[in-house]
Amino acid sequence: MFSAADHEFMARALRLAELGLFSTTPNPRVGCVIAKDGTVVGEGWHRHTGEAHAEIHALQMAGRQAHGATAYVSLEPCSHHGRTPPCAEALITAGVSRVVAAMQDPNPLVAGRGLSLLAAAGIAADCGLQEVEAHELNIGFVSRMMRGRPWLRMKLAASLDGKTALENGVSQWITGPAARQDGHRWRARACAILSGIGTMRDDDPQLNVRGVETSRQPLKVVVDSRLELPLQARVLNGGGVLLATASDDSEKSAVLRERGAEILHLPNADGKVDLPALMTELSQRGINELHVEGGFRLNGALLAAGLVDELLLYLSPCLVGDTARGMFDLPALESLEGKHRLNVRDMRMLGADLRILARFS
Repeated sequence: MFSAADHEFMARALRLAELGLFSTTPNPRVGCVIAKDGTVVGEGWHRHTGEAHAEIHALQMAGRQAHGATAYVSLEPCSHHGRTPPCAEALITAGVSRVVAAMQDPNPLVAGRGLSLLAAAGIAADCGLQEVEAHELNIGFVSRMMRGRPWLRMKLAASLDGKTALENGVSQWITGPAARQDGHRWRARACAILSGIGTMRDDDPQLNVRGVETSRQPLKVVVDSRLELPLQARVLNGGGVLLATASDDSEKSAVLRERGAEILHLPNADGKVDLPALMTELSQRGINELHVEGGFRLNGALLAAGLVDELLLYLSPCLVGDTARGMFDLPALESLEGKHRLNVRDMRMLGADLRILARFS
């Protein structure tokens, strides 16, 4: 069904889409290539939400050469009026003869309508070329659209004996500079960074992206059931902080709001933060990928709630002993049948440290 040239041009469209890795949220990352007689005549990628989509940039570059050409798009062209006009209509107006989409748009406002609109206009519309690659590029957007919650990626830095911090809470630095730099790149692609009050007290992190060029900073989210966050905490600097709490302390809430924090009251029956409800809230705010850097208690709670999709694990070639803190606070198993199974997706060395990317099966 698809030729070698089709594969080549779609691969190029996907590489263009990757240029929006740090900037398109809450929109998907999309690239477009317009080819005619085996030659690229136009290309573009979606840069920022509210700005022109990839197809529009490619059509502007192609000009009149778009007539009779083939458009390769990493995601089905939109068919609805949002912040920008429908790309499907723009392709029809330009007179392209064929559109190849890597995957169908999971957004219910599109979900096949873009391809149907093109077909109704007499344009050959094909879908499914390099779909796996396209899905991976927008795995958070797909999760938000189809599951109503972000794709949750949990970052952990640990010793070879699985310890993330000493018994006294000290954890800086288990891994080396290359691993920490890589961690910031993963932060940069996320829409939000989530941590807990224990990490706030022990490490006083900033929860921002540093040392990586990015046009935006992710939303900072802190799970703080009793509103114990110190007013001098560095996470409050610069604003953009959402505090999820179970506390109804209006006085403390008011003071934290003065420091620029937004308070989200989400108690569960146990007087803690309702984590599934928090995921729903973040999804409604347009959070596609959620990057978690928490302590073993928050990590365990998220895992126990079935909310963790992926582990980003950095292992340092060192041992720190049994008394140190582990990765997850979980109840003891009576049988290995209850173990959490993982599928390793990628392994690579970063300096002296080993990075493992794994998903729960």
